[in-house]
Amino acid sequence: MKDTDELAARKRLFERLEALQEPAERPRPPRRVSIHEWSEDSRPRERLLSAGPAALSNAELLAILIHSGTPSQNAVELMREVLASCDDSLDKLGEMTYDQLTAFKGIGQAKAVTIMAACEFGRRRMVKDARPKEKLDTSEKVFQACLKSVFWDKTEEECWVVLLNQSLHFISKECIGTGGLTSVSADIRKVLKLVLLKNATALVLAHNHPSSSLRPGTVDDTTTRNLNDACRVMNIRLLDHLIVHGDRYYSYAEEGRL
Repeated sequence: MKDTDELAARKRLFERLEALQEPAERPRPPRRVSIHEWSEDSRPRERLLSAGPAALSNAELLAILIHSGTPSQNAVELMREVLASCDDSLDKLGEMTYDQLTAFKGIGQAKAVTIMAACEFGRRRMVKDARPKEKLDTSEKVFQACLKSVFWDKTEEECWVVLLNQSLHFISKECIGTGGLTSVSADIRKVLKLVLLKNATALVLAHNHPSSSLRPGTVDDTTTRNLNDACRVMNIRLLDHLIVHGDRYYSYAEEGRL
């Protein structure tokens, strides 16, 4: 009996000792490999120098701009996450706001501003302004030379005029109004004042449709008709009214409506 009690006591003692032991150490997650630890032929900067910028993915190019990632993601992985959120579309990336960018862990003010500046620079570089001696005698030429870059990535409506001289050479382009998501007004008096101040004799009116539909609305038709009537009285040529979205446009002139 004594031996049995002693064995039971020992068993209880072992159980208590086991309960007091520290739990087994959990395996640590694998350490993130920094870009600096990549092989030289895999690092974005080194690859750009050796193979040229065209060889890099969008995420790698953006990673060069932001320099660093987070403790759990390197810069390339972070930019892959950002691009995935906009379906890997650079156009959608260019539409992202400061608040949307900084919502990502690891993107603060400096990185968000850098990305936004890069997108804006790309937008401006996409289409050159009209050369002073270039004759803008078609709606396509006006769109490509003066307007495509203006409206690219815009999420609100804006109204612009392109002013031309008697020979249809470029004088200037001016924003005459901004609106909301669905509408913007064109002040006919403001348009005519600009024409007179710039000594222009012809103009093209243009505004964008952020909704992507190029179908003119009733207000668009009324504005075109009223501006055309006012221009005739002033002996000014309204060459066209363009409705723009991305790389497409609707032309009143090409549709025979001017």
